Amino acid sequence: MKAVILAAGKGERLGAITAVRPKPMIEIAGKPVIQWNVELCRQHGVDEIFINLHHLAEIIIDHLGDGSRFGVAITYAQEASLLGTAGGVKQFAQSLGDEPFLVVYGDNYSDYDLSALLAFHREKRADMSIALFHLDDVRLSGVALLESDGRIAGFVEKPIQSPPPSHWVNAGIYVVSPTILASIGEGEWDFGRQIIPHLIEAGRAVYGMVFPRKVIAIDTPALLEKSQQGL
Repeated sequence: MKAVILAAGKGERLGAITAVRPKPMIEIAGKPVIQWNVELCRQHGVDEIFINLHHLAEIIIDHLGDGSRFGVAITYAQEASLLGTAGGVKQFAQSLGDEPFLVVYGDNYSDYDLSALLAFHREKRADMSIALFHLDDVRLSGVALLESDGRIAGFVEKPIQSPPPSHWVNAGIYVVSPTILASIGEGEWDFGRQIIPHLIEAGRAVYGMVFPRKVIAIDTPALLEKSQQGL
């Protein structure tokens, strides 16, 4: 099975911390967060991983290598300019095959049951399945409007209205059927701002699976400090 781990972001909100190391290499519980994600993917049957890189790419490559010590094969793509979350996946389209694959944001930590998400995706015959969790303050998150059967009826990135349309937020973990890659254009494209809303508007089968625990994000100094309190 295949997965794409997104690891190209600059992490600018972390200031001096990410000036000297890429955000996915920040440690949580003694291990770089991207390594946690590689190991999580392997735990759930992934043996081939594709990683997009941009900022301080060589530090990630030096740590993960070809993936063999983690039981996977890793292929890298270095982006001269950022392609966004969806554009970062699109560049691997020729290598991803005909089966559903995972997309994991490489700068978040979770221990989610990826096998359960894959089974959910197949059961729903979905085009895209999104891991969701409940969050009180959704202003920095993508928010899903969830129907009773799990279908996502709408999606808003970083909503500003109060009250927000929902408290089910995007965990940055997807199962994607290869047929949706045609919806991603060339250049910079984002899942939350463009692709997910477009798929919903087009009537494609986009579903959300709720997980009981939050992902651990390290987007800001405050969130990073909180992440160091232990898993």
